[in-house]
Amino acid sequence: MRSKGIEQNHVAALAEVDAPLPPILVDRKTMRVVDGMHRLLAALLNGRQTIEAELFDGTADEGFLRAVRENVVHGLPLSQADRRAAAARIIVSHPHLSDRAIARASGLGAKTVAAVRRSSTAVVPQLNTRVGQDGRVRPLNGGEGRRRAMAVLAEHPDASLREVARLSGVSPATVSDVRRRLAAGESPLPSRREPAEPRTGADSHRNQSFVDPVPVLEKLLRDPSLRHKEGGRQLLQLLRQNAVGVQDLMELSDAVPSHCRSLVIHLAQQYRDAWQSFAEKLDEPACACPG
Repeated sequence: MRSKGIEQNHVAALAEVDAPLPPILVDRKTMRVVDGMHRLLAALLNGRQTIEAELFDGTADEGFLRAVRENVVHGLPLSQADRRAAAARIIVSHPHLSDRAIARASGLGAKTVAAVRRSSTAVVPQLNTRVGQDGRVRPLNGGEGRRRAMAVLAEHPDASLREVARLSGVSPATVSDVRRRLAAGESPLPSRREPAEPRTGADSHRNQSFVDPVPVLEKLLRDPSLRHKEGGRQLLQLLRQNAVGVQDLMELSDAVPSHCRSLVIHLAQQYRDAWQSFAEKLDEPACACPG
């Protein structure tokens, strides 16, 4: 998975960590280390005879996907090239996974995964559906799914949202939106929004001061003092989710139905205020944070 192989500096850094390291992942059938080779070598460097391990049951492709996911949580971050190579392999072995699901597993943006999928020269099955991050199956063509939902609603007008969703292969939320549009005499397909007006004032300032979070996050992920503490791992997971989501956040706004917008706005503002308070707390003079 790593083009450069074992990094001895990272092994040495792990060997100096006093806190218990996360268990390594080992294939039950072959006893091959799926994830945690650096941790294993660090234990050997310290003269340890045993190390905690979790046994994994599954195929080689499933083990690879698990290893990539585990790496994001507590491993040495993969390089950009290694993440793209990992995404390319996952696309071939798990073509049913959505771009966003693969992006979350590999630490890339969904747009990058889509570009890797388009440029792949491997023979990949052409599927009509993909499995998202939440485990739900969704059609590749949202318009097709909405048309199927419209047909099912016409044939079964009294069916529940979940039943229509199951028959048409879309989410209950999509069925609800289609039903509302049909009741209002509108097309079941939402019209594309016009390009947003240029930002001004404070919004423009925030946009200009935006910094790509990926390099910053990669630096934090390399810090053993964060990776090998439960609270640190939780924080890194939150930061990673936000870093990946920033690239596609504006696209996600199209997925929010009108009747849910006020609730989503309230939550988004609440999360914004929470992160702002967190940043202010870290910025306090009394905070003894590592450099």
